Amino acid sequence: MSKVYFTDLRTTPNRNLLDKVVDLMNRSKIDVKIRKHDLVAVKLHFGEAGNTTYVRPVFLRSIVKRLKEAGGKPFLTDTNTLYTGSRSDTVNHLATAIQNGFDYSCVECPLIIADGLRGMSGARVAIDGEVLREVHIAKEIADADALVVVTHFKAHELSGFGGALKNIGMGCATREGKLVQHSTVAPKVNPENCKGCKLCKGYCPSGAIWVESKKASIDGKKCIGCGECILICPSHAIEIQWNEHPDIFQKKMMEYAAGALQNKTKKSLFINFVVQVSPACDCYPHSDSPIVRDIGILASADPVSIDQASCDMVNNEVSLPGCAIKDISAPGADKWRALYPRIDWSVQLAHAEKLGLGTRKYTLQKI
Repeated sequence: MSKVYFTDLRTTPNRNLLDKVVDLMNRSKIDVKIRKHDLVAVKLHFGEAGNTTYVRPVFLRSIVKRLKEAGGKPFLTDTNTLYTGSRSDTVNHLATAIQNGFDYSCVECPLIIADGLRGMSGARVAIDGEVLREVHIAKEIADADALVVVTHFKAHELSGFGGALKNIGMGCATREGKLVQHSTVAPKVNPENCKGCKLCKGYCPSGAIWVESKKASIDGKKCIGCGECILICPSHAIEIQWNEHPDIFQKKMMEYAAGALQNKTKKSLFINFVVQVSPACDCYPHSDSPIVRDIGILASADPVSIDQASCDMVNNEVSLPGCAIKDISAPGADKWRALYPRIDWSVQLAHAEKLGLGTRKYTLQKI
Protein backbone atom coordinates (compact mmCIF):
# COMPACT_ATOMS: atom_id res chain seq x y z
CA MET A 1 0.00 0.00 0.00
CA SER A 2 1.15 3.52 -0.77
CA LYS A 3 1.27 6.31 1.79
CA VAL A 4 -1.04 9.29 1.31
CA TYR A 5 -0.50 12.21 3.66
CA PHE A 6 -3.48 14.36 4.59
CA THR A 7 -4.10 17.58 6.45
CA ASP A 8 -7.46 19.12 7.25
CA LEU A 9 -8.06 22.85 7.04
CA ARG A 10 -7.84 23.63 10.77
CA THR A 11 -5.08 26.10 11.61
CA THR A 12 -3.58 28.03 14.51
CA PRO A 13 -1.73 31.35 14.70
CA ASN A 14 1.50 29.35 14.76
CA ARG A 15 0.64 26.94 11.94
CA ASN A 16 -1.26 28.14 8.89
CA LEU A 17 -2.24 26.28 5.71
CA LEU A 18 0.93 27.33 3.92
CA ASP A 19 2.95 25.68 6.71
CA LYS A 20 0.81 22.56 6.38
CA VAL A 21 1.47 22.30 2.64
CA VAL A 22 5.21 22.42 3.32
CA ASP A 23 4.75 19.74 6.00
CA LEU A 24 3.05 17.54 3.41
CA MET A 25 6.00 17.99 1.05
CA ASN A 26 8.46 17.15 3.82
CA ARG A 27 6.57 13.99 4.80
CA SER A 28 6.63 12.98 1.12
CA LYS A 29 10.45 13.21 1.18
CA ILE A 30 10.76 16.04 -1.31
CA ASP A 31 14.51 16.34 -0.62
CA VAL A 32 15.03 12.80 -1.93
CA LYS A 33 13.12 13.51 -5.14
CA ILE A 34 14.70 16.86 -6.00
CA ARG A 35 18.42 17.17 -6.58
CA LYS A 36 20.50 20.31 -6.92
CA HIS A 37 19.91 22.14 -10.23
CA ASP A 38 16.93 19.93 -11.20
CA LEU A 39 14.54 21.73 -13.54
CA VAL A 40 11.21 21.09 -11.81
CA ALA A 41 7.96 21.38 -13.75
CA VAL A 42 5.19 22.38 -11.36
CA LYS A 43 2.11 21.28 -13.29
CA LEU A 44 -1.12 23.06 -12.44
CA HIS A 45 -4.22 24.57 -14.02
CA PHE A 46 -4.02 28.38 -14.23
CA GLY A 47 -7.81 28.62 -14.47
CA GLU A 48 -9.93 29.72 -17.40
CA ALA A 49 -10.89 33.42 -17.42
CA GLY A 50 -13.95 33.69 -15.18
CA ASN A 51 -13.16 30.52 -13.24
CA THR A 52 -12.40 30.95 -9.53
CA THR A 53 -11.74 27.45 -8.17
CA TYR A 54 -8.13 26.95 -9.34
CA VAL A 55 -5.52 26.52 -6.59
CA ARG A 56 -4.62 29.92 -5.15
CA PRO A 57 -1.27 31.38 -6.27
CA VAL A 58 -0.16 31.93 -2.66
CA PHE A 59 0.00 28.13 -2.19
CA LEU A 60 2.20 27.83 -5.27
CA ARG A 61 4.59 30.38 -3.79
CA SER A 62 5.09 28.16 -0.73
CA ILE A 63 5.57 25.08 -2.92
CA VAL A 64 8.07 26.93 -5.13
CA LYS A 65 10.01 28.16 -2.10
CA ARG A 66 10.34 24.63 -0.72
CA LEU A 67 11.49 23.29 -4.10
CA LYS A 68 14.17 25.97 -4.23
CA GLU A 69 15.30 25.00 -0.73
CA ALA A 70 15.67 21.43 -2.00
CA GLY A 71 17.99 22.72 -4.72
CA GLY A 72 15.54 22.66 -7.61
CA LYS A 73 14.81 25.26 -10.27
CA PRO A 74 11.00 25.25 -10.42
CA PHE A 75 8.76 26.71 -13.09
CA LEU A 76 4.96 26.79 -13.20
CA THR A 77 3.53 25.18 -16.30
CA ASP A 78 0.44 24.04 -18.15
CA THR A 79 -0.46 23.26 -21.77
CA ASN A 80 -2.70 25.06 -24.23
CA THR A 81 -6.29 23.91 -24.58
CA LEU A 82 -7.86 22.03 -27.47
CA TYR A 83 -10.96 24.19 -27.42
CA THR A 84 -10.98 27.90 -28.23
CA GLY A 85 -10.93 29.88 -25.00
CA SER A 86 -8.72 32.14 -22.90
CA ARG A 87 -5.89 29.54 -22.78
CA SER A 88 -5.80 28.22 -26.36
CA ASP A 89 -2.45 29.80 -27.28
CA THR A 90 0.55 30.80 -25.20
CA VAL A 91 0.01 34.57 -25.43
CA ASN A 92 -3.57 34.41 -24.14
CA HIS A 93 -2.71 31.59 -21.74
CA LEU A 94 0.02 33.58 -20.01
CA ALA A 95 -2.16 36.69 -19.92
CA THR A 96 -4.95 34.67 -18.26
CA ALA A 97 -2.51 33.13 -15.77
CA ILE A 98 -1.19 36.55 -14.78
CA GLN A 99 -4.68 37.99 -14.49
CA ASN A 100 -5.53 35.09 -12.17
CA GLY A 101 -2.61 35.99 -9.92
CA PHE A 102 0.19 33.74 -11.18
CA ASP A 103 2.76 36.45 -11.85
CA TYR A 104 6.42 36.37 -10.82
CA SER A 105 5.94 38.86 -8.00
CA CYS A 106 3.55 36.41 -6.32
CA VAL A 107 4.83 32.92 -7.15
CA GLU A 108 8.52 33.90 -7.45
CA CYS A 109 9.30 31.65 -10.39
CA PRO A 110 8.87 31.70 -14.18
CA LEU A 111 5.71 30.65 -16.03
CA ILE A 112 6.31 28.44 -19.06
CA ILE A 113 3.60 27.07 -21.34
CA ALA A 114 4.94 23.61 -22.00
CA ASP A 115 3.69 22.91 -25.53
CA GLY A 116 4.79 26.03 -27.36
CA LEU A 117 3.04 28.98 -28.94
CA ARG A 118 0.12 27.04 -30.44
CA GLY A 119 0.24 23.73 -28.60
CA MET A 120 2.35 21.94 -31.20
CA SER A 121 5.69 21.59 -29.40
CA GLY A 122 5.91 18.03 -28.12
CA ALA A 123 7.92 14.86 -27.70
CA ARG A 124 6.73 11.50 -29.01
CA VAL A 125 6.98 8.93 -26.24
CA ALA A 126 6.64 5.20 -26.86
CA ILE A 127 4.45 3.34 -24.35
CA ASP A 128 3.11 -0.18 -23.93
CA GLY A 129 -0.57 0.73 -23.68
CA GLU A 130 -3.74 -1.21 -24.25
CA VAL A 131 -5.08 1.43 -26.65
CA LEU A 132 -2.03 3.50 -27.64
CA ARG A 133 1.59 2.74 -28.48
CA GLU A 134 2.78 6.33 -28.69
CA VAL A 135 1.77 9.53 -26.92
CA HIS A 136 2.54 13.19 -27.60
CA ILE A 137 3.80 14.92 -24.43
CA ALA A 138 4.45 18.66 -24.13
CA LYS A 139 8.14 19.26 -24.77
CA GLU A 140 9.06 21.29 -21.70
CA ILE A 141 7.41 18.77 -19.38
CA ALA A 142 9.09 15.86 -21.14
CA ASP A 143 12.46 17.63 -20.83
CA ALA A 144 12.07 18.56 -17.15
CA ASP A 145 14.08 16.62 -14.56
CA ALA A 146 11.26 16.36 -12.03
CA LEU A 147 7.51 16.90 -11.81
CA VAL A 148 5.33 18.29 -9.02
CA VAL A 149 1.62 18.03 -9.84
CA VAL A 150 -0.68 20.46 -8.01
CA THR A 151 -4.35 19.67 -8.61
CA HIS A 152 -7.70 21.17 -7.73
CA PHE A 153 -9.72 17.99 -7.15
CA LYS A 154 -13.20 18.19 -8.69
CA ALA A 155 -15.88 16.39 -10.71
CA HIS A 156 -15.59 16.07 -14.48
CA GLU A 157 -18.22 15.47 -17.13
CA LEU A 158 -16.12 13.00 -19.18
CA SER A 159 -14.18 11.10 -16.51
CA GLY A 160 -16.40 11.39 -13.43
CA PHE A 161 -13.72 13.18 -11.46
CA GLY A 162 -10.60 15.13 -12.32
CA GLY A 163 -7.57 14.56 -10.12
CA ALA A 164 -3.81 14.19 -10.34
CA LEU A 165 -4.02 11.54 -13.06
CA LYS A 166 -6.12 13.73 -15.31
CA ASN A 167 -3.87 16.70 -14.59
CA ILE A 168 -0.93 14.82 -16.09
CA GLY A 169 -2.78 12.63 -18.61
CA MET A 170 -4.75 15.37 -20.33
CA GLY A 171 -2.82 18.33 -18.96
CA CYS A 172 0.62 17.24 -20.18
CA ALA A 173 -0.50 16.39 -23.72
CA THR A 174 0.03 18.54 -26.78
CA ARG A 175 -2.99 19.68 -28.80
CA GLU A 176 -2.56 16.60 -31.00
CA GLY A 177 -2.54 14.41 -27.89
CA LYS A 178 -5.67 16.01 -26.51
CA LEU A 179 -7.49 15.43 -29.78
CA VAL A 180 -6.38 11.77 -29.83
CA GLN A 181 -7.88 11.28 -26.38
CA HIS A 182 -11.19 12.99 -27.10
CA SER A 183 -11.97 11.77 -30.58
CA THR A 184 -11.47 8.95 -33.06
CA VAL A 185 -12.23 11.06 -36.14
CA ALA A 186 -11.06 14.30 -37.75
CA PRO A 187 -12.56 17.66 -36.76
CA LYS A 188 -15.57 18.78 -38.75
CA VAL A 189 -16.50 22.07 -40.41
CA ASN A 190 -19.75 23.77 -39.47
CA PRO A 191 -20.79 25.21 -42.85
CA GLU A 192 -23.06 27.82 -41.25
CA ASN A 193 -20.04 29.48 -39.60
CA CYS A 194 -17.44 28.92 -42.33
CA LYS A 195 -16.61 32.07 -44.34
CA GLY A 196 -14.33 30.35 -46.85
CA CYS A 197 -11.32 32.46 -45.83
CA LYS A 198 -8.89 29.56 -46.50
CA LEU A 199 -6.81 30.35 -43.41
CA CYS A 200 -7.20 26.79 -42.12
CA LYS A 201 -6.04 25.40 -45.45
CA GLY A 202 -2.81 27.36 -45.25
CA TYR A 203 -2.06 26.12 -41.72
CA CYS A 204 -2.93 22.44 -42.26
CA PRO A 205 0.40 20.52 -42.25
CA SER A 206 -1.02 17.45 -44.03
CA GLY A 207 -3.03 19.09 -46.82
CA ALA A 208 -6.25 17.64 -45.44
CA ILE A 209 -8.33 20.80 -45.95
CA TRP A 210 -9.76 22.16 -49.18
CA VAL A 211 -12.19 24.99 -49.91
CA GLU A 212 -14.93 24.70 -52.49
CA SER A 213 -17.86 27.10 -53.04
CA LYS A 214 -16.48 29.22 -50.20
CA LYS A 215 -16.81 26.38 -47.68
CA ALA A 216 -13.97 24.36 -46.14
CA SER A 217 -13.95 20.57 -45.89
CA ILE A 218 -11.62 18.16 -44.08
CA ASP A 219 -10.37 14.85 -45.49
CA GLY A 220 -10.41 12.46 -42.54
CA LYS A 221 -7.94 10.10 -44.23
CA LYS A 222 -5.31 12.82 -44.58
CA CYS A 223 -5.96 14.53 -41.21
CA ILE A 224 -3.18 13.84 -38.69
CA GLY A 225 -5.22 15.12 -35.73
CA CYS A 226 -2.99 18.05 -34.80
CA GLY A 227 -5.96 20.31 -34.01
CA GLU A 228 -4.27 23.38 -35.52
CA CYS A 229 -7.31 24.24 -37.64
CA ILE A 230 -9.59 24.36 -34.58
CA LEU A 231 -7.58 27.14 -33.02
CA ILE A 232 -6.74 29.11 -36.14
CA CYS A 233 -10.28 29.45 -37.56
CA PRO A 234 -11.41 33.06 -36.97
CA SER A 235 -15.08 32.07 -37.36
CA HIS A 236 -14.96 29.13 -34.92
CA ALA A 237 -16.32 26.98 -37.73
CA ILE A 238 -14.11 23.93 -37.08
CA GLU A 239 -15.33 21.72 -34.27
CA ILE A 240 -14.12 18.67 -32.37
CA GLN A 241 -16.20 15.54 -32.81
CA TRP A 242 -16.49 14.45 -29.18
CA ASN A 243 -17.22 10.84 -30.07
CA GLU A 244 -14.91 8.77 -27.88
CA HIS A 245 -16.56 6.34 -25.43
CA PRO A 246 -15.95 7.44 -21.81
CA ASP A 247 -14.18 4.19 -20.89
CA ILE A 248 -11.77 4.42 -23.84
CA PHE A 249 -11.28 8.13 -23.19
CA GLN A 250 -10.21 7.36 -19.62
CA LYS A 251 -7.86 4.59 -20.74
CA LYS A 252 -6.22 6.86 -23.31
CA MET A 253 -5.84 9.54 -20.66
CA MET A 254 -4.10 7.12 -18.30
CA GLU A 255 -1.76 6.00 -21.07
CA TYR A 256 -0.87 9.64 -21.62
CA ALA A 257 -0.21 9.90 -17.90
CA ALA A 258 2.17 6.96 -18.24
CA GLY A 259 3.98 8.79 -21.02
CA ALA A 260 4.24 12.00 -19.00
CA LEU A 261 5.67 10.11 -16.01
CA GLN A 262 8.12 8.05 -18.00
CA ASN A 263 11.56 8.37 -16.35
CA LYS A 264 10.04 10.53 -13.60
CA THR A 265 8.34 7.97 -11.33
CA LYS A 266 10.89 8.56 -8.57
CA LYS A 267 11.08 12.27 -9.33
CA SER A 268 7.40 13.14 -8.95
CA LEU A 269 5.14 14.41 -6.19
CA PHE A 270 1.37 14.88 -6.28
CA ILE A 271 -0.61 17.38 -4.20
CA ASN A 272 -4.43 17.38 -4.31
CA PHE A 273 -6.49 20.28 -2.97
CA VAL A 274 -9.86 18.76 -2.08
CA VAL A 275 -11.55 22.11 -1.62
CA GLN A 276 -14.29 23.87 -3.59
CA VAL A 277 -15.07 20.51 -5.18
CA SER A 278 -16.94 21.83 -8.19
CA PRO A 279 -19.24 19.71 -10.38
CA ALA A 280 -17.30 20.39 -13.60
CA CYS A 281 -13.85 21.13 -14.98
CA ASP A 282 -11.94 24.36 -14.28
CA CYS A 283 -11.78 24.83 -18.06
CA TYR A 284 -15.22 26.42 -17.92
CA PRO A 285 -15.35 30.23 -17.58
CA HIS A 286 -17.32 29.91 -14.34
CA SER A 287 -17.31 27.91 -11.10
CA ASP A 288 -20.50 26.29 -9.81
CA SER A 289 -21.30 25.66 -6.14
CA PRO A 290 -19.19 22.93 -4.49
CA ILE A 291 -20.84 19.52 -4.10
CA VAL A 292 -19.36 18.79 -0.62
CA ARG A 293 -17.70 20.76 2.15
CA ASP A 294 -14.02 21.69 1.90
CA ILE A 295 -12.10 18.64 3.13
CA GLY A 296 -8.35 19.27 3.05
CA ILE A 297 -5.08 18.78 1.20
CA LEU A 298 -3.36 15.50 0.32
CA ALA A 299 0.15 14.60 -0.89
CA SER A 300 1.70 11.38 -2.15
CA ALA A 301 4.34 9.95 -4.45
CA ASP A 302 1.62 7.71 -5.91
CA PRO A 303 -0.89 9.38 -8.29
CA VAL A 304 -3.28 6.43 -8.19
CA SER A 305 -3.42 6.29 -4.40
CA ILE A 306 -3.88 10.02 -3.96
CA ASP A 307 -6.78 10.08 -6.44
CA GLN A 308 -8.39 7.00 -4.86
CA ALA A 309 -8.06 8.57 -1.40
CA SER A 310 -9.48 11.88 -2.66
CA CYS A 311 -12.43 10.08 -4.26
CA ASP A 312 -13.11 8.15 -1.07
CA MET A 313 -13.02 11.27 1.07
CA VAL A 314 -15.49 13.08 -1.17
CA ASN A 315 -17.81 10.06 -1.29
CA ASN A 316 -17.73 9.83 2.49
CA GLU A 317 -19.27 13.30 2.76
CA VAL A 318 -22.91 14.38 2.51
CA SER A 319 -23.64 16.52 -0.52
CA LEU A 320 -24.32 20.19 0.10
CA PRO A 321 -27.85 21.52 -0.37
CA GLY A 322 -28.41 23.62 -3.47
CA CYS A 323 -25.51 22.08 -5.43
CA ALA A 324 -25.62 20.32 -8.81
CA ILE A 325 -26.50 17.02 -7.08
CA LYS A 326 -30.28 17.46 -7.05
CA ASP A 327 -31.15 14.98 -4.31
CA ILE A 328 -29.12 14.96 -1.09
CA SER A 329 -26.42 12.32 -1.41
CA ALA A 330 -25.61 10.63 1.90
CA PRO A 331 -22.14 9.75 3.20
CA GLY A 332 -20.90 6.66 1.38
CA ALA A 333 -22.98 7.35 -1.73
CA ASP A 334 -21.21 7.83 -5.06
CA LYS A 335 -21.10 11.59 -5.69
CA TRP A 336 -19.57 11.21 -9.16
CA ARG A 337 -22.32 8.86 -10.32
CA ALA A 338 -24.91 11.20 -8.82
CA LEU A 339 -23.59 13.89 -11.17
CA TYR A 340 -22.77 11.74 -14.20
CA PRO A 341 -24.67 8.43 -14.04
CA ARG A 342 -23.24 7.09 -17.31
CA ILE A 343 -19.59 7.58 -16.35
CA ASP A 344 -17.75 4.75 -14.58
CA TRP A 345 -15.01 6.83 -12.96
CA SER A 346 -13.23 3.76 -11.59
CA VAL A 347 -12.00 2.90 -15.09
CA GLN A 348 -9.20 5.46 -14.94
CA LEU A 349 -7.98 4.22 -11.55
CA ALA A 350 -8.06 0.57 -12.56
CA HIS A 351 -6.27 1.23 -15.84
CA ALA A 352 -3.62 3.42 -14.20
CA GLU A 353 -2.98 0.61 -11.71
CA LYS A 354 -2.74 -1.89 -14.57
CA LEU A 355 -0.18 0.36 -16.29
CA GLY A 356 1.95 0.34 -13.15
CA LEU A 357 1.44 3.99 -12.24
CA GLY A 358 0.56 3.11 -8.65
CA THR A 359 -1.90 1.23 -6.48
CA ARG A 360 -5.47 1.87 -5.36
CA LYS A 361 -4.55 0.49 -1.93
CA TYR A 362 -3.30 3.16 0.43
CA THR A 363 -2.77 4.14 4.02
CA LEU A 364 -3.94 7.62 4.99
CA GLN A 365 -1.65 9.40 7.42
CA LYS A 366 -3.04 12.59 8.91
CA ILE A 367 -0.59 15.28 9.89
